[in-house]
Amino acid sequence: MRYPILWERTAPGALDDADWTWPDARLARLRTLGIAPIVGLVHHGSGPRGTSLTDPGFPDRLARYAARVAERYPWIRQFTPINEPLTTARFSGLYGHWYPHGRDDLTFARCLVVQCKAIVLAMQAICAVTPRAQLVFTEDLGATRSTPRLAYQARFENLRRWLSLDLVCGRVDRHHPMRRWLCACGLPEPELDWFLDHPYPPDLIGCNYYVTSERYLDDQLVMWPANHHGGNGRDRYADIDAVRACGLTGIEALLQDVHARFALPVAITEAHLGCTREQQLRWLLHIYDAASRARDQGVPVCAVTAWAAFGSYDWHCLVTREDGIYEPGLFDVRGPAPRPTALAWVVRDLAAGRRPRHPAITGPGWWQDRFAPKAA
Repeated sequence: MRYPILWERTAPGALDDADWTWPDARLARLRTLGIAPIVGLVHHGSGPRGTSLTDPGFPDRLARYAARVAERYPWIRQFTPINEPLTTARFSGLYGHWYPHGRDDLTFARCLVVQCKAIVLAMQAICAVTPRAQLVFTEDLGATRSTPRLAYQARFENLRRWLSLDLVCGRVDRHHPMRRWLCACGLPEPELDWFLDHPYPPDLIGCNYYVTSERYLDDQLVMWPANHHGGNGRDRYADIDAVRACGLTGIEALLQDVHARFALPVAITEAHLGCTREQQLRWLLHIYDAASRARDQGVPVCAVTAWAAFGSYDWHCLVTREDGIYEPGLFDVRGPAPRPTALAWVVRDLAAGRRPRHPAITGPGWWQDRFAPKAA
């Protein structure tokens, strides 16, 4: 189970004043139940007050916190020091949604490099305590398609999507197609060379996949609402969920892309659909079946994770507002005790190797039905 020991909540001030009460109780319970946690330290955050994703001191500070976590819980073997560093860099440094609310290429690049360095240093610190600890590196798994005029922008975004993994794996050398762009943004070459000297390939690549992960770029602005309009300084275009414009490539093909590029074990570490109960069930089974087919074709898929077990608040707006809108997961936590949802029963069947028979599963998902051939 992916489980948080978030830096900014556990140690919002001095590290020596950290309050371990919350994780102590919950991790002890998981251990009693025989559930192995994959511990996350930063999840779409920027650490405690006094640091940020553009702070050169962020990596060393996270590494010190990671060492304390490893010392306190030496039985934990798997860690995700930072969830989705590329996505976080885009939302924090390029789109302005999250702190530090950057809207330029340099802030994006700085957020990305700082996080990737922090992941490497955090794992080094953890392994100094727990030598067999494993890095579970999570990232959103998407792809971009476009109209012919915007093919150059789609190519750029399809290269950029690998940057976090390429950096951590020590692949961004002088021949890497994105290195010149990173330097043009303002990153000094020695910062990029640091990763060549300190490669830290993950033990497992966690692929997070949503119905909105795949994008479509369309220069026909009149086709789409104004809130989707943007541009790159050269062309104006709409950035649209591909599922609404041309259909999904699908997780099966994208898992094959990951395997072809990195040849590392993979897992689906987030698979959630904020929709009706019936559509949630169909989405999870759709992902599970696609992952199973990919494994049958030689992709080393280790697991499918139903994220998030206890649901999420305000992810419909990327937590940029406090609307109090809740999406249940395996459990609905709005009552006095967590209540298993229909998803919980489907996951129980899948985990036991049984084909779920829940009546709500029958029929196509809306993302499939939208582009299905229609009868005359």
